[in-house]
Amino acid sequence: MRVLHIITGLGVGGAEQQLRLLLRHLPAECDVITLTNAGPVADGLAADGVRVTDLGMGGNRDLGALFRLARHIRAGRYDVVHTHLYRACVYGRIAARLAGVRTVVATEHSLCETRLEGRALNAGIRALYLATERLGRATVAVSPTVAALLGRWGVPDERIHIVPNGIDAHRFRFDEVRRKEARAFYGLPEDAYVVGGVGRLVTAKRFDVAVRAVARLPGDVRLLVAGAGPEEEALRRTAHELGVADRVVLAGELPYLPDPGRDTPDLPALLSAMDVLVAPGTDETFGLAVLEALAAGLPVLYTTAPALADLPPHAAPGALRLTGGAEAYARELLRLRAAGPGERPVPDAVRHYDIDRTARQLMDVYTAALSGITWK
Repeated sequence: MRVLHIITGLGVGGAEQQLRLLLRHLPAECDVITLTNAGPVADGLAADGVRVTDLGMGGNRDLGALFRLARHIRAGRYDVVHTHLYRACVYGRIAARLAGVRTVVATEHSLCETRLEGRALNAGIRALYLATERLGRATVAVSPTVAALLGRWGVPDERIHIVPNGIDAHRFRFDEVRRKEARAFYGLPEDAYVVGGVGRLVTAKRFDVAVRAVARLPGDVRLLVAGAGPEEEALRRTAHELGVADRVVLAGELPYLPDPGRDTPDLPALLSAMDVLVAPGTDETFGLAVLEALAAGLPVLYTTAPALADLPPHAAPGALRLTGGAEAYARELLRLRAAGPGERPVPDAVRHYDIDRTARQLMDVYTAALSGITWK
């Protein structure tokens, strides 16, 4: 089976890295086209042996890109076109139809109640998505929460298939050597209590709550955040105003698969360096960072994580949901710090989202779509 994956960009982001991980486990011949921004994940895919094409799309009004994309699809003789993220879903569905490919599967990785890929939703965005959705055969939701939202939008139930994000758990196993190396790299004392965060530095992630919580804790507590985004300067300013700038490390975007030519610690190493992960975001599509932390054996404090909401409580005993702000997080962090380090068991929730299982589920969607079958 030949599958073309079309994605909006290939910078270091959750959807982009999830695509790279998925292609390592998907039993199909896959190529990738990025509409724009052939960033670090494109290099990683190429190192994995995946053919990556940068369409060089100039913006939403670059209609020539639509016809270039259609030519690529037609020339590749693909059985399935799989689109990822909003712009790629809209343009990819139209281009696939122009190229004569009807088996189109779409995944919107970052859809929340009020936001889409970090931007506020409006009626125009929803209408364009629904208009092009009819050109495909299946829409993949990464959780039942997202499936319900798509249903409320008007996507027919029989076209929605739940295929959760997957995790390669062994890559995140705690490693004492990587812990020491990562702490040394970022200047974190070996005996410090390190609170971690992972994600885009945007308002909805509420990493300011983590900064304010750490400011209420003793001086041996540090905050280490992996991610980049428009809120970075605001977070640095908040840390400076609270007098904890020397206790907050913003590590930038980090890959969770080997990245050619990069000598900084990767995400699994950073998780080994942490003692607890906080995820105070209120607008999450899935909660992959929470699962990655659980795979590293970390206790987790979170506000929203559909990946856990869809499982029984005993599946992740090390995760605690908090509904408050900085004070609530500070209180629980103090409790965990006082309890001291324990064993780092990997809970059932991590095994439930194994990447091989995700790949098998997606292949079932491809097969059904090729056959013209609709199923739930």
